[in-house]
This record gives sequence, structure tokens and C-alpha cells, in this order.
Amino acid sequence: MRNFFEDLWEQLPDDLAPPELVRRRDFLLRSGITPGERVLDLGCGAGDFTELLASAGADVIGADVAESALARARARHPELPFELVPLDAPLPFEDCTFALVWASEVIEHVADTARWLSEVRRVLVPGGRLLLTTPAHGRAAIALRGVERYSEPLGDHLHLYTRRSLRGLLADFGFSDLEVRSSGGLPPLRRMLLASATR
Repeated sequence: MRNFFEDLWEQLPDDLAPPELVRRRDFLLRSGITPGERVLDLGCGAGDFTELLASAGADVIGADVAESALARARARHPELPFELVPLDAPLPFEDCTFALVWASEVIEHVADTARWLSEVRRVLVPGGRLLLTTPAHGRAAIALRGVERYSEPLGDHLHLYTRRSLRGLLADFGFSDLEVRSSGGLPPLRRMLLASATR
């Protein structure tokens, strides 16, 4: 799987804009970033959100499973710290390290979601926040467009989430103060889920 992500990042054009950038940026900034708080940008890719968090005053580190993504992030943002994290092992951070974990367009790519969420909880401080975004896969959208549009046989999306399934998953892993809302497009055909939760 690591080779898949390495190849993917090597093939992506350098000037590729992150999908739904404005919507994701606004969600992150509206969540309230406290200057100086420790933040993990988990699945940072090219580091655009890591830079945004740093600009908002966060003490941020970007992390990704693909060295090719991190090479791009370091070239774009040489002043920021980036770290390679293992694909199928614990995150290389101490317990209770971060006040906020930002994971945007990541959870749908994770093979072992249980391990991943357990690690996110472990590295969050008590009362720390998880903010994540993921594509929305409501019944109406799948009925109209077909599941193939959202889960291509050779694609990298391993899981499809609805508001209900994402809320239930986060609750099952002990997160509280859950808010999961859909965004982008007409109500039955929303494209994105925006979720916030507290450890």
C-alpha cells in the first residue's frame, strides 16, 4: 500500500490544487485555532494545510505515509516540520501530544480504521479535538450516480461514509461532542462531510 501512495504522489502534477480547498479551509479556520496550540496535520500531503495552520499561529507538524508527498511539502514549505509516519504501526508521537488533529480527506484511505482512530485518540490531549473531512456518500447520490463513481476498483478510497456511519464510528471510539454535517451541493447530493469531535 505504501508503494501505491508513493507512486500516486510522484505522478500528481506540482500545481494540483487540493479538492474543495476553500470549503475545507473555511471549516478549519472557523473551528478556532488557538495560537501556540500543538496541532498535527495528519495526512498532510503537499503541506498546504500545514502552512495554513502555522499562519494561524499553531505549533504544527505535518505528517504523511508517503515520502514523495513529504518531499513536495518540504520543497513548498521549508520552514515547517514534516514527518514520515508508518502505514500500519503506531504514530511516532507521545501520548497526549496534540490539542488538535486535522485529518482532511484521509480517513477514506485508511485500511485499518480502528487502529488509526485509536492512535488519533492516543496522541490527543484529554479534551483535544479531531477535525476531519471526507467525501459524503449518501444513498441518493449513490443511487443516482452509482457506487463506481465513488469507489473505483483501482482507486484509493477504501471506505465510503455517510453522516450516520461517520458519527457512529467516532462515537464507537469514545469521541464526544460530535458534529457531522454535509456540505457542497444540493442537500440530498452533498459532496463532503465535515466532522468535529472531542477526545
